[in-house]
Amino acid sequence: CEALGIKAGDINSSVGTFGIPEFGTKFVRQMLEDIKPNKFSQLVRVSGFSHGTDVWLNNAQDIIRNKVADVSETISARDDIMVYLIQKGVENSLAFKIMENVRKGKGVSPEQAEEMRRNNVPDWYIDSCNKIKYMFPKAHAVAYVLMAYRIAYCKVHYPLAFYAAYFSIRADEFDAAIITKGKDVIKTNIRIIEQKGNDATTKEKSLLTILELALEMLVRGFNFKKIDLYRSDSKKFLIEENSLLPPLSALQGVGSNAAINIVAAREHGEFSSKEDVATRAKVSKTVIEKLTEHGALDELPDTNQLTLFA
Repeated sequence: CEALGIKAGDINSSVGTFGIPEFGTKFVRQMLEDIKPNKFSQLVRVSGFSHGTDVWLNNAQDIIRNKVADVSETISARDDIMVYLIQKGVENSLAFKIMENVRKGKGVSPEQAEEMRRNNVPDWYIDSCNKIKYMFPKAHAVAYVLMAYRIAYCKVHYPLAFYAAYFSIRADEFDAAIITKGKDVIKTNIRIIEQKGNDATTKEKSLLTILELALEMLVRGFNFKKIDLYRSDSKKFLIEENSLLPPLSALQGVGSNAAINIVAAREHGEFSSKEDVATRAKVSKTVIEKLTEHGALDELPDTNQLTLFA
C-alpha cells in the first residue's frame, strides 16, 4: 500500500497486490500480511507456500505465527528440504530421498527421522515434513515471482497502463453500471458479495476481484469515465488523461458482438436516433436499454420520426 501511496483502510487490505498474478487472491494476501516479505527470496517462499498442499495452512503459518522459526527456516518448496538437510550434515543421497518422500506426501520414516535428529534437525521441522502432501519446485516459484514482480513494477510506475491492460484482458465481469458510479457504490457491492460468503456465485466472485481493483484505482486518484457511444472501443479500456474510458462491452448486457457491430456502424457516420443505432448496428432492444440507462444515448431521440403536431 505504501508503494501505491494509499492507506490500508481505504482498500480493506494492508497489501496492494490486487491484480498481481500469484499474489492477488485473498489467501495469498493473508500470507503476505503474516510474513511481511521484504526480499525477493521471501516472495519466492510465498509462491511455494501458496502452491503446496498442507505446506502453509496448519503448518508453516503456525510455525511463523508462534515464532517457532523464521520464515527463512520453514519449508516452502521441495529444494528447501534437501538443501537444509545437507547443510545440517545429512548424507546427500539420504537428504534427496527424504525430499522426494516428503514432496510426494509420504512423510519421513522413523529411521529417517532418527538420522535427522542425529544431525540436530529440530522436531518441529520433522513434524512439518510429515504434514506436507505436495510441494512446488522452487524453479517454478522463481519463474512465477519474476513475472509477478515485473507486473507489480508496472502497477506502481505506470498505473493507468496497468489498469487498462488488466481490465481489457482479465475483467470479463466488469460492470460499468456499478463501477462508474464511484467508490461508495463499489464498496457497497463489495460488502454485499462478501456477506454471501460461499453462497456467492462464480460470477459474483469474479466481479468481487474486479471491484476490489477498481476501488484501488479510484483511491489512487484515477477515474473511470462513462461509456461513450463514439469514443469507447469495443473491448479495450482507453487511457484519457487521468482516467480510463471503458469499452462498450464493459456494460453488462452489451455483448462483445454487439459492441463490435456498434463500432463498425459508427464508422459510416453519426447515429440519428436510438432506433438508428439498433438498425445499423443490428443490436437488440436490451442493448439499447442498457446503453440508455448508462447515459450513452442521451443525445439521441428514440426514433427518426418527426413530430408534426404538438
